[in-house]
Amino acid sequence: MEDERALAETIREGLAAEGHVVRVAHDGPAGLAAALGAEHDVIVLDIMLPGLSGYRVLQALRAREVWTPVLMLTAKDGEYDEADAFDLGADDYLTKPFSFVVLLARLRALLRRGAAPRPAVLRVGDLVLDPAEHRVERAGEKLVLTPREFGVLEFLMRNVGRAVTKTEILQAVWDPHYEGDVNVVEVYVGYLRRKIDIPFGRDSIDTLRGVGYRMRDADAGSDGAAVSRG
Repeated sequence: MEDERALAETIREGLAAEGHVVRVAHDGPAGLAAALGAEHDVIVLDIMLPGLSGYRVLQALRAREVWTPVLMLTAKDGEYDEADAFDLGADDYLTKPFSFVVLLARLRALLRRGAAPRPAVLRVGDLVLDPAEHRVERAGEKLVLTPREFGVLEFLMRNVGRAVTKTEILQAVWDPHYEGDVNVVEVYVGYLRRKIDIPFGRDSIDTLRGVGYRMRDADAGSDGAAVSRG
């Protein structure tokens, strides 16, 4: 989906020459209808579409559980635009102007990956986290988290059922140049427990001695090995 017709035609011709069948839409509503009306291997989606932005098209697709890989194109260049795209469920991002060779390589990578379910909204039992809306709810009740608490919870929910170390959490959530005590993670896990668990009588986050933490899978109980509440 691309509103610049000359660029769209260039991309279409290039992809067709590589043996791909390409369908082009020049505005958001038409693109959304096309994406919902048939199965596709991959979608190239411009953010600045008339009628309905690429962000909203992507959000609508993921809300309808359409998991087709999406590569977003934009004339904008900024980390926040990129973060917004990924939070809404994009798979890759390319800033104009770009090389057709690079575009083709990115599309091949997405085709190899396939369309695995990747919900933009994370759910573990009755705990819901929406990165795009920066919203957290438990049992239908909205929770207020600081940005750091939100980041820690998002990382744990994206790794539900898997043991993660304090170092992994630091690398994912804190500034890359952070040189403080790794045990700051323990402090924030404590903050989270007081907000997402204790008021609801839940016990979502296991502390694994000598390892780190694990967000419990709501559909599978913890094995209880080497678990403490610290």
